[in-house]
Amino acid sequence: MSAPRDHGGGIDAAAVKYGGARSDWLDLSTGINPVPYPVGGLSPQVWTELPDVGATERFHSAARAFWSIPDGVGVLAAPGASALIARLPQVLGNTGRAFIAPPTYNEWEAAFRLSGWTAAHSLEGADAAIHVHPNNPDGALAPDANMMPTRFAIYDESFADAVQAPISQVPATSDARVVVLKSFGKFWGLAGVRLGVLIGASELLERMAEALGPWPVSGPALALGARALSNTEWVTSTRDRLVQDSARLDMLLRPYCDTPQGTTLFRLYAFEEAQAVHTHLAKARVWTRVFPYNPHWIRLGLPGSEENWARLEAALESF
Repeated sequence: MSAPRDHGGGIDAAAVKYGGARSDWLDLSTGINPVPYPVGGLSPQVWTELPDVGATERFHSAARAFWSIPDGVGVLAAPGASALIARLPQVLGNTGRAFIAPPTYNEWEAAFRLSGWTAAHSLEGADAAIHVHPNNPDGALAPDANMMPTRFAIYDESFADAVQAPISQVPATSDARVVVLKSFGKFWGLAGVRLGVLIGASELLERMAEALGPWPVSGPALALGARALSNTEWVTSTRDRLVQDSARLDMLLRPYCDTPQGTTLFRLYAFEEAQAVHTHLAKARVWTRVFPYNPHWIRLGLPGSEENWARLEAALESF
C-alpha cells in the first residue's frame, strides 16, 4: 500500500503525539466551516428507504437553481467530491497528459497518476487541465475556461461557494469540455455527510453514474442537500460572516505575519519556521496545517465560537 497523502485533520494522531483526548482539541487544520448548515430534523423515511428517483430529482433541481446550471448540462450527486476525483480520470476515457499546477490539492495528481495519465508541465500539449478554484492552499483563482486549450477543463470548486463575487465556472459548462465539481464539506460545513456534485456534459455524467453504481448517495444526504441549497438566507448571512471572521483571523496573526493568502474559509501564513509555530500550537491542543513541500507555510481555519477564538489568541500570545 502507498503511504497516506498529506491532508488536514488527523486529530486522533495529533492526540497520540501531543496528548489529550480528542475532545480537548481545537481543529483548525481544515477549511471546513466551523458554523455549519443546521441539520435539523429529517423525515424518518429518508433513513429507512432506499433513495428513490424523486429524492435525487429534488436534489438535482435544487442544485440547478442554486448554481444556475445551464439548460442541457447534466448534474450528478455523488458520495463526496473525493469519490468524483478518484473516478474522474477513468471516466474521461483514454489516458493522456494532465496539467495540474502545483501547489494544490494532492488527490488530483494521485488520481490521474493511478489511472495511467502522465503529467504535463504546461498547458501546451496537455489533454486535461485541472484547477482547484479557488486554490487550496493559497486561494488563487484559476483562469477562465475559455482560456483552456485542452480537451478537458476541470474545475474543483469545493471552496467557491464561500466567495461572494461570481467566480464559478458553472456557466461555462455549456461547453462539453468543461467540468465542475462541488462539495458540501467546506462552505456548508457538512464534511461528514459525504455529498458532492458533478456538473458537465450529460454523456460524461452517465459514465460517472455507471462508475458510482446504484444508490451512491444516501437519502439523508440528498434531503439535507436539497434543503441547504434552497436556504438563500443562510447562504447570504454565512458569506458575510466568513468575510468578517477571516479578517479577524488576519488581524490576530498580523503581529506574526502580514501577508496572508487563502479564502474566507482558511488563511495561509508564512513564517520563518512554520513547523515551530505548528508544534507550539499543538502543545496547546490547537491543530493547524503545515506542508511538507514548503517549510514556511502554515494554514489556519476559522475558530468558530468565541471560546475557540480566545483559545487561539492565548496560544499565540504565549509563542
